[in-house]
Formats: sequence, C-alpha cells, structure tokens
Amino acid sequence: MITSGWKTVSMVDVHGKVTFTLWLCGCNLKCPFCHNWRIAEGQECFTLDMNVLLEELSSSAFLVDYFHVTGGEPLVQWRELSSLFARARGLKPISLNTNLTMVKPLERLLKAELVDHIATDLKAPPEELYGLPFEASRRLWELFLEGLRIVSEYGVPLELRVPVARGLEQWPWVERALREVETDFYVVLNPLVGTPMTSPRDREWCSKHCWPEGEIGFLREKLEEAGVRVYVNHFV
Repeated sequence: MITSGWKTVSMVDVHGKVTFTLWLCGCNLKCPFCHNWRIAEGQECFTLDMNVLLEELSSSAFLVDYFHVTGGEPLVQWRELSSLFARARGLKPISLNTNLTMVKPLERLLKAELVDHIATDLKAPPEELYGLPFEASRRLWELFLEGLRIVSEYGVPLELRVPVARGLEQWPWVERALREVETDFYVVLNPLVGTPMTSPRDREWCSKHCWPEGEIGFLREKLEEAGVRVYVNHFV
C-alpha cells in the first residue's frame, strides 16, 4: 500500500468530527483544482508500514471519532485497503473519502461491512471538474450516481461535499445527484481556493474558477429550500 503519510488528530477532514487521517496515493481523476495532485500522481509517496500505522491508530483512538482514509482516490488500492480496514475494525469507526466512480471495489467494501461512513465530492459539471475529456467525464458522472445509489442501498451515512466553483452552473447537477441519495446525509459547500492558499494542479483553470463569490449563497439557498442540511466551509 502506497501512502504519503497520516495525521493522528485532524479536525478538518469530516465535518464536526475528529479523525485519524491516512492519505493514500494514486487517483483516476485529474481535477484541475486539486491541491493533493502530487499525492494523486504518486509523488512524495512511500510504502505503508501497516503495523506502525495500526499501533499509532490504537494509541490515538481515544482522541478521535473516525479512522478516515483519503487520497488521492483510496479505491485505486482497494485490495490493500480491504486488508487494512479488516485489521483496523474495532479500533474506531471507519470513514472513507472516495470519488464514488470505482463502484465495484466500493460495493465489495460495503458488502463486507468494512466502512461506517462515506465522504465524497460532487464534482460538477464533470467535464470541468474531473479534468478529463468530455465523454470520459460523462461516463464517470454516471458511475458517481451509481455510487450514490450503492451507498444508499447499504445505508451508510454520507457527507456529500460540493466543491463550489466561480462562474459555473452547478445547481442542476447537484439537484440531479440528490435524487439518488436515500441514506442519512448532509451537504458541505467547499469554496474552491487557489494560490496563494493552495497549489492547484492547473493554476490557469483555478484563476478562472476558484474563489467563488455569489455561488456559495445561491447553492446554500437552493439546498435549504430542498430541505437539506447544509454547512459552509469558510477558508478566508
């Protein structure tokens, strides 16, 4: 299993919770705003010593609510991840941050009852936020919707995050995705931020679409009108 490291106590990875967070390397997307793109591309990574990790998790368990695994896209390494989750079972509830497009590995983990909480980003329009060609992005969007249905089928609580961009029409996509969610969930609006706060993969794209303004208030209003619990992350 390839990782870039972990943090024993984090207060920013799951809304309102304290987590022990592990970052895994590799990803199947090329999101232009991604500030973890070096991890996603396998840079600055090393082989995980699972025994050392589990010892630290056990020592820190009394401080945290979740063992949270993020990336990159953790399901790229789903076989190793399954082994890790099986060994970590019982130490703390397990939270998985995934883009929900790798649906077969996702369902294997949920069927094995290895995941207690899912966090995902609703990246839309997909052809803009996935960083891939149009047809590939639209196929992955359909897989994302299937991922939402699978999470709902297994009744796993969901943190549905919306990376809010400037100048893009996102509400129709958000509204479409909400139709697939039939499990306990809430929405977190994350305004996309760029330099100097982060180092995004594509600075030119970010100069056009990061640092949203009225989009945050608009999406919050639409979600509240739909009866959705919604929170806003403020970075500035």
